[in-house]
Amino acid sequence: MFWIIGAEEVARTLDAVSDGPVVAAVSNQLRHVEWAGFHFLDAIFPLFLFLVGVSAVLSLDRVLAKEGRRAALLRIAQRSFLLFAVGFFYYGGVTRPWPDVQVFGVLPRIALCYFGAASLYVLVPRKGIVLVTAACLIGYWAALTWVPFPDVNLKHGNIGKRGTQAEAKAPAVLLAGVTTTVSGSFEEGRNLAHYADYRLVPGKQRNLYYTNEGLISTIPALATTLCGLMAGWLLTSLRWTGKQKVAWLLGAGAAGIVLGFCWSVQFPLIKRIWTSSFSLVASGCAALLLGVFYLIVDVWRYQKWCTPFLWIGSNALVVYLAVNIIDFEVLAARLAGGDVKAWFDHHLTAGTGNLVIALTGLALPVLLVRFLYQRKIFIRL
Repeated sequence: MFWIIGAEEVARTLDAVSDGPVVAAVSNQLRHVEWAGFHFLDAIFPLFLFLVGVSAVLSLDRVLAKEGRRAALLRIAQRSFLLFAVGFFYYGGVTRPWPDVQVFGVLPRIALCYFGAASLYVLVPRKGIVLVTAACLIGYWAALTWVPFPDVNLKHGNIGKRGTQAEAKAPAVLLAGVTTTVSGSFEEGRNLAHYADYRLVPGKQRNLYYTNEGLISTIPALATTLCGLMAGWLLTSLRWTGKQKVAWLLGAGAAGIVLGFCWSVQFPLIKRIWTSSFSLVASGCAALLLGVFYLIVDVWRYQKWCTPFLWIGSNALVVYLAVNIIDFEVLAARLAGGDVKAWFDHHLTAGTGNLVIALTGLALPVLLVRFLYQRKIFIRL
């Protein structure tokens, strides 16, 4: 969340301050890969899903112990519905007429993956969850590799949030004259996941005919959340010491990354359709990061440095919504723009003024969650 609310923009503004190879490499890692490949920024969303799985173990164990399975399932359904509804609001709600109303997106995908993973946790034994995880990854790969679909390329100009679905052609029109089918294609706009989005997903699509958080690509995303469940089992286990847990997390993370990159030879790493290879690499990165931070915070007990992240994490959904509703960039420019920006550019280095504005834009939401934390205001679903 730290990167989403402004740290990403801070890192990018460093480009204008320094053109050194280190800064360029960092800046490049903070840009999404357009299609196939993997950068650090591509791991952020999978981290959310992975930690949803970890936190589900921590929260549901308490509910199951105190209230039983039925209460746990009811809570799962309620939280999933509320999170999906908040996601619908986040993407604009009904500010536009149908079909320019966005239904699917980041928060709705988190809601669906939480619902699936948490329900499985309550209903299915651990061995079953491992099998479901494997089935999600292998089944999705098999579908995208062998299931045929009409040989039409749905790739469209990046109309993104500015476009309108009125430009989209109906299936009967777009598929008229298409007599051949294809399978095993992983090109943008020409793959089974995007075709399924076109035929099955209602409302606004980011790229007119398909979206980055589509329908069937939620299946391998669920596998990422289930990997988080397994990490949650490990963290709550009394069988292992703290250092042994770290070793398991680091080992499993490294194995996931290696296996994912090996698989990518045939099934490329593509975040926007969440290929199974991408799911493994992203889950591996999440496990590695969890292992490192668990070692630092819980085993070595170096904790004071992470207080600002405690503020952010305690009201993560609030700050995520806040940066969507409140224009912190405009507020930052009011505080550090104009002559203040010019002074930094003149007395230090050209571009430093924008860096100061970006730092201010990051500080404002952090101060917001600090204010809430100090007053013990925690807003959760």
